[in-house]
Amino acid sequence: MLTSFAVSEYVEQLASKRPAPGGGSAAALVGALGAALGEMVANFTVGKKKFAEVEEEVGAALATLTDLRRRLLGLTDADAEAYTKVGAAYAMPKDTEEQKADRAQAIEQALQAAAEVPRQVVLISGQVLVELPVLLEKGNPNLLSDVGVAAKLALAAAECGWLNVEINLAFIKDEKFTTQLREEMKENLAAAEKLSTRLWDATTERICK
Repeated sequence: MLTSFAVSEYVEQLASKRPAPGGGSAAALVGALGAALGEMVANFTVGKKKFAEVEEEVGAALATLTDLRRRLLGLTDADAEAYTKVGAAYAMPKDTEEQKADRAQAIEQALQAAAEVPRQVVLISGQVLVELPVLLEKGNPNLLSDVGVAAKLALAAAECGWLNVEINLAFIKDEKFTTQLREEMKENLAAAEKLSTRLWDATTERICK
């Protein structure tokens, strides 16, 4: 599993000639880092007397962010696995008409499964962003910049996840599938961009005042 590697080992794998991990796996990892930064802010807030009044809200955000981080880490591995299956489908024999049909079906299924992984990255990274406003407003102000960084990382993960959805959709034949997924991605990416910008602007305004 890629997530069992040291950071340096993962980066070496990413830099190598191997087809996986690639951009989709990296996007999921970036999303996990964004969630982790949000957790850090929450962990420096929960349990402190001066923040007792907001402990319940911040604690709820902490629990959600922990779950989201774990899911994004799982997608860091899942993306590499999905890409491997796509490669295997393309490597199937195509000497006879029956083999060609089987291969085409396998490719379509593998591509749709591969698109699902970055789709989840987009959706979950958007959920990370939803948990950050309470940390900006009520979290430990000494970690204010970390909220802004978390917002940027979560947005980057969503945008890069969308790009990896698109690269798979370009080869998928099912037009209904591609249309529905593109509409969903457009809506979720717009929401992520809006929320991330609001968080970033509010963070920088408070830091640079």
